[in-house]
Amino acid sequence: MSTDLQKLLTWLSPAFPVGAFAWSAGLETAIVQRKVTDRGTTQEWIAGTLHHGGLRTDAILLTHAQTVHADAARLQELADLCLALTPARERHAETVLTGNAFVLASAAWPVEAPPTLPKPCPYPVAIGALAGAHGIDRHDTLIAFLTTTVHSQVSVAVRLVPIGQSDGLAIMAALEPEILALADLCVNATLDDIGGVAYGADIAQMQHETLPTRIFRS
Repeated sequence: MSTDLQKLLTWLSPAFPVGAFAWSAGLETAIVQRKVTDRGTTQEWIAGTLHHGGLRTDAILLTHAQTVHADAARLQELADLCLALTPARERHAETVLTGNAFVLASAAWPVEAPPTLPKPCPYPVAIGALAGAHGIDRHDTLIAFLTTTVHSQVSVAVRLVPIGQSDGLAIMAALEPEILALADLCVNATLDDIGGVAYGADIAQMQHETLPTRIFRS
């Protein structure tokens, strides 16, 4: 439905007041350490988190939250699992602060039976629960969430590597099929399918707080 698309475009827009632009999810560390230096290494880093790291985990948790949006106990379990799987302090702060901000901002779109959300509410759980309450398609929600998050990572690289806008757009285009494939996988994934091996990204998130100069918060 067109109205569902409007909601997703608004909720996941950089203009939506959740502060997502302030976080790099460890990418700033990788750039400072010269692990990400150009278009190729930027694309490899983002693709790694997409297929093997926290982004894949968040996508699975999001679609499960969307499925059980009316069950407060299940949402709490998903929130607990999400936070337990968050390896770094700054990453923990990111998902909690953006999630709580999303809950507050999304109150402008009331539903007859609003979900009883956990406190704190991790970002993917908040998005999934609200999308479920509004009856939005799970696959569409996943594509919107993954696309927006990838674009946010590309924006970090454009500013810090730096790579040009043309390279950034080329990365976005190249990763579109991979985003679609991951959405296809995650929409039917079980919680047992969660499992990340993106140790480089996890360690980069842990090391970020020790950087002498930081532009982003994670």
